[in-house]
Amino acid sequence: MPEPLPRLLFVCVENSCRSQMAEGFARTLARGRVQAYSAGSRPSGRVDARAIRFMAEKDIDLTSQRSKGLEDLPDGVTWDYVVTMGCGDACPHLPARHRLDWDLPDPKDLDDAGFRAVRDRIERLIEDLIDGAARPSPPTR
Repeated sequence: MPEPLPRLLFVCVENSCRSQMAEGFARTLARGRVQAYSAGSRPSGRVDARAIRFMAEKDIDLTSQRSKGLEDLPDGVTWDYVVTMGCGDACPHLPARHRLDWDLPDPKDLDDAGFRAVRDRIERLIEDLIDGAARPSPPTR
């Protein structure tokens, strides 16, 4: 029986920018080696139009994504990685094997260059995360 794919959860407050971009990068860059999800502690109900547009510059389509809340996540999951996006106390505690907090500014109020800088930082962080999360565990002796 094959090992289950690592489950990654990206959480921010509105699930409209940072966590949506992280999920999009994880799905694309991991090429099926992880399961990626995102959610918000107070979802906005929409994915930010600039997140959609600037991710399209990276050939990642977010148009079918929707802003989701924590209650929309699968029940009973212990996540391999829960990554919060600098939302501090607004991000609740979820069961996880590993926790990361990426202190990223919310790009929604930044100019286009600042928004792209946050996007590019997320891309680099995702590349590093996937390298560790999707790496097969060493055999036990």
